[in-house]
Amino acid sequence: MSEQLNLIIVLVAVVAVVGIGAAFFLVRGRKAPKGTYTGPRDANDPAPTLTAEAPTTEAPETGAPVDTPQAPETEVAEEAAGKVFVPIDVPEPVQGRLARLRARLTKSNNVLGKGLLALLSQDKIDEDVWDEIEETLLLADLGTEPTLELVDALRERVKVEGSRDPQRVHDMLREELIKLVDPTMDRNFIPVRHADRPNVIMVVGVNGVGKTTTIGKLARVLVAEDKDVILGAADTFRAAAAEQLATWGDRVGVPTVKSDIDGADPASVAFEAVTAGIEQEVDIVMIDTAGRLQNKVGLMDELGKIKRVIEKKATVDEVLLVLDATTGQNGLNQAKVFSEVVNVTGIVLTKLDGTAKGGIVVAIQRQLGVPVKLVGLGEGPDDLAPFDAAAFVDALLD
Repeated sequence: MSEQLNLIIVLVAVVAVVGIGAAFFLVRGRKAPKGTYTGPRDANDPAPTLTAEAPTTEAPETGAPVDTPQAPETEVAEEAAGKVFVPIDVPEPVQGRLARLRARLTKSNNVLGKGLLALLSQDKIDEDVWDEIEETLLLADLGTEPTLELVDALRERVKVEGSRDPQRVHDMLREELIKLVDPTMDRNFIPVRHADRPNVIMVVGVNGVGKTTTIGKLARVLVAEDKDVILGAADTFRAAAAEQLATWGDRVGVPTVKSDIDGADPASVAFEAVTAGIEQEVDIVMIDTAGRLQNKVGLMDELGKIKRVIEKKATVDEVLLVLDATTGQNGLNQAKVFSEVVNVTGIVLTKLDGTAKGGIVVAIQRQLGVPVKLVGLGEGPDDLAPFDAAAFVDALLD
């Protein structure tokens, strides 16, 4: 009898231990994997699910973004906490980008420099040669006025120095091109928070220039500089623009303020993003805006409205205009229209490779009187770098 009683006691003890362990596991829940971001979701986001959209990663050879499915363990949602775990990237340091992008520019955009050096190094430079130099500059989208200035300066220096030494010709052309690109312009692109509010950046540009992608890449630049950032998805007219921006933000742990309603008031979204930035004491709020066509007066008016509404809460410290470097004269027309609606303070040139002409940098700066601050030379997430006048010219001439 005592043996049966002892057996019953042992069985009860085992059941109790197993029950306590199971209860502890259920209360504790699954752990998030290391290296994941657990930031809160936006108030107007849909309820989190166990299978979140996979973040975009860079293809190993082409550099183009590709969708990579994630294993179930990499993303875990906690319904009670209203949080979703997303793998977080570590952006490439800003200083490491310029050399890599310069190398890419050297390979793709050196026709301008090489052509000029070949013409200037001839034993005899007559009027026909000067005409070829002028034509080369115009074909490079330099613009009429800058072209005439450069040709006149080169004529004078060749006449005075009379040198045909290749290295001297190279140095002479480099000096004159740097003057045209104008290294004295303020190209600072790392904003500083105000004492009582964040620095606010509006990003504008027509559809197709890579505006939303550029904002995502710029967020990576700022995170690499240890800045706290909030994104505002005020491009409410383009399908999936908000989700695209949020995906970029999730990859580096940057929250996005957005609306789930297509066609929602973009000024309202921008206002809420700035409000959140003030309340959370972040360094920078970046506002994406709808792609604007210069012949759509109503849309351009909406852009002005966004700026006015933001200024009810804070100043708009920077307006970055994103332009496709391959569009040439059309890009110049876009720049002019945007500058009339909002005070453009800086240019971001995308696709400054392939068929892009190096002279577009000079032409845009001359027309707007504002500097090119950032350039994009590829599809990779970190293919955005600060623009440096001397490095740009050296890439053209190397």
